Amino acid sequence: MELIPGLPNDIALDCLIHVQYEQFPSLLSVCRAWRTEVEMPEFLRQRKVTGQAQMVVVMAQARVNPEDGGNKMKYMFNPVYRLTLCEPETGYWCELPPAPGFENGLPMFCQMVSVGSDLVVLGGMDPVTWEVSNSVSIFNFVSAKWRCGTEMPGPRRCFFGCASDSDRTVYIAGGHDDGKNALRSAMAYDVANGKWTPLPDMSRERDECKAAIHRGKLHVIGGYCTELQGQFERSVESFDFATWQWDNVQEDLLKDATCPRTCLYGDDQLYMCHGGDVVALKGTTWQAVSKLPPEVCNAAYVTTWQGKLMVIGSERFGEPHMAYVANLKTYTWTRIETPKKYSGHVQTGCYLEI
Repeated sequence: MELIPGLPNDIALDCLIHVQYEQFPSLLSVCRAWRTEVEMPEFLRQRKVTGQAQMVVVMAQARVNPEDGGNKMKYMFNPVYRLTLCEPETGYWCELPPAPGFENGLPMFCQMVSVGSDLVVLGGMDPVTWEVSNSVSIFNFVSAKWRCGTEMPGPRRCFFGCASDSDRTVYIAGGHDDGKNALRSAMAYDVANGKWTPLPDMSRERDECKAAIHRGKLHVIGGYCTELQGQFERSVESFDFATWQWDNVQEDLLKDATCPRTCLYGDDQLYMCHGGDVVALKGTTWQAVSKLPPEVCNAAYVTTWQGKLMVIGSERFGEPHMAYVANLKTYTWTRIETPKKYSGHVQTGCYLEI
């Protein structure tokens, strides 16, 4: 069957690959053949190979009403978080539709990662009752629709580390339960079949840790145990997927005993925002590689892609959040124009190639 009458299918497919992701839901409704092509994983792979993939950053961001005179105190102490999307290369911003059950705002301190064309939002706390949620909500960028995933099993946890292989699996580790007991447990979630699989426990409890995947391992950075609430460790534990075991704890990975929220891998390098600088781990030594622009020196969220690093933050607490992107070869910064309605506090986010 011809995808486009009168055109060879390879040319027709090339036409579909060039369509912007916002139009994917329309492509699905044209005919069964187009739906089949667009929903295949190979379609997204071809978009990446041919350079047609679009880079987007999705964030849990506090809502700001630019028409109320910018009453920042109101939004500072009564924030309502929603999903916002930014295309760093075009400067386009928009708001995504809310997940079912969260029409009045996202759970506080939820986590989010990308898996293929899916945005996965996990856990968090009810902004009114502060009840911890084990919910999993999944937004598909091809269909532009939400679906419910399988709830996280075990104790209701929050402030856990969360990472994704960007292909199929989400990993969570640490955090604390309803009794504020720090956790050692870790789990893997297969997004396609909705199945959770326990990983062996870490050697230590790690509340408010940071998780990242690099070179075939899940790295769980920093955090603290129950007895030392808020006193962060400098260590890291790494889970080897090949052996299905945790490596020995590496002590003193971080420069200081501090929150590892801004730690991330980019261009085969571990980066972090620290003391107004972007620092990189060179061997066993952290080195400052660039000064943060003053408007984002209080970094709230950091991500990387294809030789670039994006920082969203503010000049000081309570100020509007701005976005800057650095080239990781030259460390030159470019400001992304941020509309006032998208200048609210950012709790977390994730990067997707669609």
